[in-house]
Amino acid sequence: MINAGLVLEGGGMKGVYTAGVLDFFLDKGIEFKDVYGVSAGACTMCSYISKQRGRGRDTFVDYVGEKGYMSLHSLLTTGDIFNVGMSYNLVPNYLNPFDYETYKKFEGNAYAVVTNIETGEAEYIKIKDMHDGMDYIRASSSLPLVSRNVRIGDKLYLDGGIADSIPIKKSEADGNKKNVVILTKPVGYKRKPEGKKSLAAIKVRYLNYPKVYELMKARCDMYNDTMDYIEKQAEEGKLFLLRPQVDAQIDRLEKDKDKLNALYEEGYKEAELRYEALMEYLE
Repeated sequence: MINAGLVLEGGGMKGVYTAGVLDFFLDKGIEFKDVYGVSAGACTMCSYISKQRGRGRDTFVDYVGEKGYMSLHSLLTTGDIFNVGMSYNLVPNYLNPFDYETYKKFEGNAYAVVTNIETGEAEYIKIKDMHDGMDYIRASSSLPLVSRNVRIGDKLYLDGGIADSIPIKKSEADGNKKNVVILTKPVGYKRKPEGKKSLAAIKVRYLNYPKVYELMKARCDMYNDTMDYIEKQAEEGKLFLLRPQVDAQIDRLEKDKDKLNALYEEGYKEAELRYEALMEYLE
């Protein structure tokens, strides 16, 4: 096991790029002491830790286009654009079984990042057992406006990317001197401010949780500041960065399987291409 942090950005269906990188890591037996997953990054983290090569890709690609998985129909009938019953029960327990036992044997630390919508703070939930942790993975991936709030105990959560899109500072605070960061956004990407209509809808929808509106309004600046920090650290050799080299023109809710498979392959090949440099950095 490598004494370093692995930070996985979200990005909806763009997370299939990360699945490709992580499958290469599995092929090479690369394990990290601390893994931090946000939103789609939290989902891919699970199959990586359970050592189920290919499962990350499968969960992004195999069910797109099905009304019961990701659809306007699901949003209108359940309140979640990603159907909760299918995503967090039917798929992991029946259609593409998750290896809960192998996951539990992981000797490192796995964190799902969630946003507490009452405090406006990111919380980093250590997940040792996915039987107990599945709701946190769901919460980490619950996009505002197209997902219900997720109640766990006495707390309400939404997507971890609202408060901390790329938790590199958390990994550093946990003592990791070396970090590998996998981004789903291409070289040169800068986040644009949230649109006025979207912000207006958020203000109304989360009227009782004003921190959500405040975070979404500030998210552009927070994200771009973090991206600037990561790119500078990478240039100085202080962290290792993997990301798409070109914009794959994939929507957050992409349903084109050919595009998704191509982005998966790009992730795998990028990791393969930079393998020697990665291992040199991690020495």
